[in-house]
Amino acid sequence: MAGVAAALQYQREKVQGIGLNSRPVRYLNQDYEALRQSCFDTGQLFQDDSFPALPSSLGFNELGPGSYKTRGVSWRRPTEMTSDPQFIISEATRTDICQGALGDCWLLAAIASLTLNKDVLARVVPNGQSFKDGEYAGIFHFQFWQFGEWVDVVIDDRLPVKDGELMFVHSAEGREFWSALLEKAYAKMNGCYEALSGGTTTEGFEDFTGGIAEVHDLNRPDPHLFHIIQKALDRGSLLGCSIDITSSADSEAVTSQKLVKGHAYSVTSAAEAEYRGDKEKLIRIRNPWGQVEWTGAWSDNSMQWRYISDEDRERLSHCAEDGEFWMSFSDFLRHYSRLEICNLTPDALSDDNLSKWALSKFEGSWRRGSTAGGCRNYPNTFWTNPQFVIKLEEEDDDPDDGESGCSFVIGLIQKNRRRMRKMGEDMHTMGFAIYELPVMCQFCGQRGIHLKRNFFLCHASAARSNTFINLREVSSRFCLPPGEYLIVPSTFEPHKNGDFCVRVFSEKQADFQELDDPIESRVEPIELDEDDIDERFRGLFGQLAGEDCEISAFELKRILNKVVTKRSDIKTSGFGLTTCRNMVNLLDKDGSGKLGLVEFKVLWTKIENFLNIYRQKDVDNSGTMSSTEMRTAVEEAGFSLNNPLHQVLVARYSESDLTIDFDNFVGCLVRLETMFNMFSSLDKDASGSIELSLLEVRSGLQT
Repeated sequence: MAGVAAALQYQREKVQGIGLNSRPVRYLNQDYEALRQSCFDTGQLFQDDSFPALPSSLGFNELGPGSYKTRGVSWRRPTEMTSDPQFIISEATRTDICQGALGDCWLLAAIASLTLNKDVLARVVPNGQSFKDGEYAGIFHFQFWQFGEWVDVVIDDRLPVKDGELMFVHSAEGREFWSALLEKAYAKMNGCYEALSGGTTTEGFEDFTGGIAEVHDLNRPDPHLFHIIQKALDRGSLLGCSIDITSSADSEAVTSQKLVKGHAYSVTSAAEAEYRGDKEKLIRIRNPWGQVEWTGAWSDNSMQWRYISDEDRERLSHCAEDGEFWMSFSDFLRHYSRLEICNLTPDALSDDNLSKWALSKFEGSWRRGSTAGGCRNYPNTFWTNPQFVIKLEEEDDDPDDGESGCSFVIGLIQKNRRRMRKMGEDMHTMGFAIYELPVMCQFCGQRGIHLKRNFFLCHASAARSNTFINLREVSSRFCLPPGEYLIVPSTFEPHKNGDFCVRVFSEKQADFQELDDPIESRVEPIELDEDDIDERFRGLFGQLAGEDCEISAFELKRILNKVVTKRSDIKTSGFGLTTCRNMVNLLDKDGSGKLGLVEFKVLWTKIENFLNIYRQKDVDNSGTMSSTEMRTAVEEAGFSLNNPLHQVLVARYSESDLTIDFDNFVGCLVRLETMFNMFSSLDKDASGSIELSLLEVRSGLQT
């Protein structure tokens, strides 16, 4: 019940706007303003007990307690490191981000790009924070996008220091601390600093903007890529690039022309210059180390700068060992492997003249045995994955950029996997498939049907993610004809637990919603009276019921277990007293707590029906049902349930190997019928919703 209540509360908050950048969720329920005021009232600097200045906040392995890398580490406030600490000096710039002893260059490249868009930066780094007297209380806060909602993260300003220097990210200007504090807040949200080691720039991009990222393979570049880069930069998009490595020995290896392999760079500009009578395409890149720069053509002191106009040289030339450099676009394509572009959400674009994406989003979950069906390679379970349908009606306005059709980007994000590294978990391998629902298809236009196995056996996918991969997000751009399409996100292998968020950015407004079965019962009541019962059954009942001519839950348990133990075609651990009481409660019309002749006959008929369904769905004749077989058996028994309810059934009635034996199957169906009957009796006007008194809630819990 607590999980249901929490889900309902979450939905109410979403409707009220909680989770928008203007009304972020308070991480760990910490209220920045209230905590800050408390510090002023008590005269004490803030100490964050939820992310303490202890080794556990540094890491769990290479930075874990007892590691040689953490020996001699102390935690110090900026006021203890310099006499004049500043949160931001003048304004945040790319040179404020220099990497420390943590492999989070991907994050720092994203932060560097963030500084190029002041509006986006202000969403992440709230104004009004400083070390000034009367304003400083040792507490700071930052806002990050997390899987569909903005989260406000509060920290204290105690930073890890080793050998007198900040251990991790730092500013080239020793008195400036906004970037170090931002990194700490991000580490807190992900569990510890070490959880930030290794990642893709797109992950940081998305957490700073709520946008959706695309990856371009520079070995096969789009013919219009330079224009795409310029357009993206003009729109405030965040861009990063990297050079692939072929072995672990290559990681952060420096080439002869001072490019770093396996390292995340940020792209900060793209421009053209007149060079020896031709237009030269140039691109500006920054190394978050704050040093180690490209030494080839168009580097800081290269001869190419002598052959351009004074105006272009003044506009573009920049000579400083600050990690930022220019190179030709052709060299960029030759040396770098991939480019990452983060498209911004409509609310992040303040310029009304810019074209904006239409955004749709849904959250879902994969649960072992119920909604984690794996990829198309597993046809018996693939259909159980969550399903979403998108209706594309309008073609793009600018088909000259490609084939005419409807352009959209799908992003599938798995939630909280980085935070789970401490528990030995890592990213799932995941992806998605897209199926067209033809106009003449029986499923086109229907929203209350979760498509079953036969649909996927008879239809090939119209498109799919580029690959199944163990990244936090898989995203791809598509252009398809107008129509209805089914999106099926999945892990590669079945039975992998996880939560996800699927987003669609479309050129035009699109109808996007989850496809799931309605919750309803189609069980027909069994109508009998005493005249319908033959003499043979009457005699049997008399023998079983004894002198009182009624069967109690205790007697029912003995009767059923005696019967099922004689059968070799089903497996059961025996009916428990709770299940037998539920069966009596379902059919006990007079409140005696026992079953009379007619009531027992109805129950016996039901059990025979359940047995027939059980044997029919036990395809491999194992004597048990798999969780997937259970799903179809529940439907055969007359119940239509949605994905969350199927998850509950598997959790409650399956064994550890995801099998369901006969007694659990019967217990499940009896409980379902009881619940539907109770709801129906309370839903007087057949509205589909009810209000319960405390007495009715207690009564429901007892059934």
